[in-house]
Amino acid sequence: MIRERLARYRNRVRRELTTAFREEHTPHEVGLSFSVGIFVTALPTGGLGIGLLAGFAAWWSWVSKPAIIASIAVLNPLIKPAVYVASFQTGGLLLGTRGLRSSTTPASITEMAGAAIRQLLIGNLVIAVLLSISSYAVVVYLTRIHQKREQRRSEQSLASAALGPFRRR
Repeated sequence: MIRERLARYRNRVRRELTTAFREEHTPHEVGLSFSVGIFVTALPTGGLGIGLLAGFAAWWSWVSKPAIIASIAVLNPLIKPAVYVASFQTGGLLLGTRGLRSSTTPASITEMAGAAIRQLLIGNLVIAVLLSISSYAVVVYLTRIHQKREQRRSEQSLASAALGPFRRR
């Protein structure tokens, strides 16, 4: 069951990225669209990020809609908890927090909650930036490879069509 779910997830991401690669957008536009999508989706927006990304896609013509959809699919509800755990750990590392103390007084509970939220948000911002930068590089690279492969295929098919009548049968 988990393998089937992962296979469906992988196929959906692959399908959306392939659609983005085939669009009339430059590799930079596809990569930037995907990385903006990853950045917004990685942030704790409570679902509002999807609306923001839809607005980006509607407002700016350079945004690749399939790349945005693929970025949302990548950071789906199965992956998002890992992002939050990594964010909390990263925030703790950056803030020098060893862990949250357990105390039952209301003032310290409020302090603890504030420290935990601050730690999560700072870590999440760092993780979102790192994921965004790395995803941009990967998607630009994959887009260029895909476009070169498609160009070679079209050149080969043109050559085949031109030389077709001269082949032996």
